[in-house]
Amino acid sequence: QVQLLESGGGSVPAGGSLRLSCKASGSTTRDYARGWFRQYPGKEREFVAVFRRHGGTSTHYADSVKGRFTISSDNAKNTVYLQMDNLKTGDTAVYFCAEGRRLISSGLRVPSYYDYWGPGTQITVSS
Repeated sequence: QVQLLESGGGSVPAGGSLRLSCKASGSTTRDYARGWFRQYPGKEREFVAVFRRHGGTSTHYADSVKGRFTISSDNAKNTVYLQMDNLKTGDTAVYFCAEGRRLISSGLRVPSYYDYWGPGTQITVSS
């Protein structure tokens, strides 16, 4: 079992910045994909960004956040971060941290790839 807990959510004006953290505890692993999804009311969860470590490392971003969001990982702390800059009102959503441990990278942008989820944290961007 793995537990994930997000922190750093809150409210900011448009153009502002926030930094989310996701700490994994329990049965942690050296090889993983840890990423972020967001969910708008009445919608499916959508991919935001992921940091994958399996031998080497890689990062992937949704087109909507490229150039504005940066994902990083501190493996020693079992924590991933999402630096969000130039926030827009369209970024308002509940953000979820997720972890998967599949050997293949195919499907990395799909929620079903991930086995563990945090409870979510609200991000509100005001105009």
